[in-house]
Amino acid sequence: MSERGRVAVVTFPGSNDDADARLAVETLGGEAVAVWHTQRELPAGVGGVILPGGFSYGDYLRCGALARVAPVMDAIRDFAAVGGPVLGICNGFQILCEAGLLPGVLRPNRQLEFVCADVVVTVESTRTPFTAACAVGQELVIPVKHGEGCWVADDALLESVRERDQVVLRYAYDVNGSRERIAGVANEEGNVVGLMPHPEHAVDALLGPTGGTPLLEGLLAEARDRRSLVEA
Repeated sequence: MSERGRVAVVTFPGSNDDADARLAVETLGGEAVAVWHTQRELPAGVGGVILPGGFSYGDYLRCGALARVAPVMDAIRDFAAVGGPVLGICNGFQILCEAGLLPGVLRPNRQLEFVCADVVVTVESTRTPFTAACAVGQELVIPVKHGEGCWVADDALLESVRERDQVVLRYAYDVNGSRERIAGVANEEGNVVGLMPHPEHAVDALLGPTGGTPLLEGLLAEARDRRSLVEA
């Protein structure tokens, strides 16, 4: 029985952080599996999925609008429907919102400028696999790099997200105009999470902050548990 969490990292045309996500998974002791957007099934033994950052399909129409109908997305929907952990990072977050797997939508930053900086986010919920090892209120330093990271929801949806404990991460200060400084949200079940900060760029102290480590370690722990159940 493998003790490594096996995580699929999906590559779309225009993805540019897929290799970084695979490296981060491997750095933290997991097994990263490259998955191309035209694949209709996830590889055997996969216990987690990452939709990485980048500019899928050139961000035509809207960020994530074309990627949401890629062949691989049906397999990801099925995986999420049975409780599989899915993490969308930056463009991956945009894709999950466009696909209806997460609430809200990502729009251009309020300042209409690309933002690239290390930011502080606070953990708002620990009911997801990704934040299970964190504490509510814990601060994490993780880089962002996006032009369309402003999370938008109308008042009714925002209230619903709050009531259902779906706010996962919140910026410590206004970064891009997101409603209530929300940096990451979950689905109602808590197994699908999208966030604008890039945890895959924050796992090595030699390169900078390590605030992404607990988030990806949470994914790997859940992936190991799911793989162990399959192999048992």
